[in-house]
Amino acid sequence: MPPVDDDGASGDSNLIGKVTALLADYAACIDDDELERWPGYFTAQAQYRITTAFNHARGLPIGIIDARNRNMLEDRVTALRKANIYEPQRYRHIISVVRLTGSADGLIQAEAGFLVVRTMIDGSQDLFVSGRYLDSIDFSGARPRFAEKLIVLDSDKIDTLLAIPL
Repeated sequence: MPPVDDDGASGDSNLIGKVTALLADYAACIDDDELERWPGYFTAQAQYRITTAFNHARGLPIGIIDARNRNMLEDRVTALRKANIYEPQRYRHIISVVRLTGSADGLIQAEAGFLVVRTMIDGSQDLFVSGRYLDSIDFSGARPRFAEKLIVLDSDKIDTLLAIPL
């Protein structure tokens, strides 16, 4: 895996393409309601956390969702399918250009902005959330996987209907 310079440039011009493809596949999995596949985008000991920009800027550990391994992500999908009751809805992700921000411990760090439009069963739509993905990606296996996915939401006002992964 080539190093990433401080300015986000990489010796491997294909690396940004691989990260972009990973994010596009990840978002399509969620948007297409194929949530059973979603945990497969993570390493076994991956961390998945959703927090606000306010908490992130202050280093506050409080998260909206805090999963510490892939098993917890699988449990979340099972709960969504069998236990949780929420109004049917769909997401559509729009992801910005990817920026490589570094490399450490064999992982590539990347950042991308995102918007999620939510469509409810009645057809109404709204801009559900905006924010940025701060990802650490493991390229050591047959395909890249997230070792950490930190989702930093721009707003501190969070809809309590945050059921589907972001």
